Amino acid sequence: MDIGLVKDRRPLEHRIGLTPGGVRLMTERGHRVYIQDGAGIEAGFGNGAYEKVGATVVYSEDDVLLRSELVLRISPPSPADYGRFQEGQIVVSSWHLALAPADAFATLLERKITTVGYEIIEEDDGKAPVLEAMSEIAGRLAVIVGSGLLLNEFGGKGLLICGAPGIPPASMVILGAGTLGRAAARYAHGIGAHVVVLDRDIDAMRRLQSHVGYEVPTMIATPAHIEKALAFADLFVCAVAVHGERAPILVTREMLKSMKPRSVIMDLSIDQGGCCETSRPTDFSNPTFMVDDVIHFCVPNLPSSASRASTRALTNSMLPYIQAIADQGFDRAVRTNSAVRRGTYTHDGHCVRKGLADDLGVPYLDIECG
Repeated sequence: MDIGLVKDRRPLEHRIGLTPGGVRLMTERGHRVYIQDGAGIEAGFGNGAYEKVGATVVYSEDDVLLRSELVLRISPPSPADYGRFQEGQIVVSSWHLALAPADAFATLLERKITTVGYEIIEEDDGKAPVLEAMSEIAGRLAVIVGSGLLLNEFGGKGLLICGAPGIPPASMVILGAGTLGRAAARYAHGIGAHVVVLDRDIDAMRRLQSHVGYEVPTMIATPAHIEKALAFADLFVCAVAVHGERAPILVTREMLKSMKPRSVIMDLSIDQGGCCETSRPTDFSNPTFMVDDVIHFCVPNLPSSASRASTRALTNSMLPYIQAIADQGFDRAVRTNSAVRRGTYTHDGHCVRKGLADDLGVPYLDIECG
């Protein structure tokens, strides 16, 4: 199969779909790989590293798209990009199609684009390997970046997240006890922050305390408890995700009134629409904005700031699915590999994810039967 790697055009997106090591595995299996000139440089992988393992460097993104049956991207393509894909092409990316406009989604169906989303690939045991890999990195980065946002130079209150002798630590509240929340809680607790975690799922909080330790208190994420936590939080991290769906709004603008001036909200659910009413996407060129004297950080591609590590993690988690699609062809892979099947939004002009079809009011096709 002809596989294409493109350079993302989203501002300050530094990752690429496969490392040279991943490309080598594909070329050794007889597949051709085309890479856009310079696409891997910001992740630390130059053209030469890809050519050495058998990839062909081509000049532009359009050259990649014209040559490839399977295209690997990172960030969600914009609706303006949908018409650039070849009819019947397989495009693997973060899609988040629950947020796509209905008319743009119709373009994907009309052009029979097969869309596979990193964020919804799920194994039979419920694990989401790609999402979990990126969430683990994002959780660690949330503590690193969040501790900086508390400093004066970045607009914060001048707090040290871990405290110091005779100085209490900052209070970090995490809304969501999933992979990202657990990673953030463990790292923040490890460096001495005061950490509290909220979630609606008791089992998720049991897993968190087993993973992090019982020194991290937990609360049920009711509106009253969320508002109470906002009142004492110096750093409030939104880490709520629903597979393939828009994140629920759990923090309203009215609730912000309970926060202390120059406190920080990091809405790391922003790639799924955000769970704070006042959130809007930002990027690292201008990562924060103020609403009601509360600092908002809403960068959707936080793992990109550790692009080399993130590209390696993405390759490690995604390569088995890329191999299945390339080796077997998509029609067979989607029937023999349940994770690929669950990770598919559209195929051959049909929406194959029922919840999305219902939300957009389009016909649904069971891909196993279709």
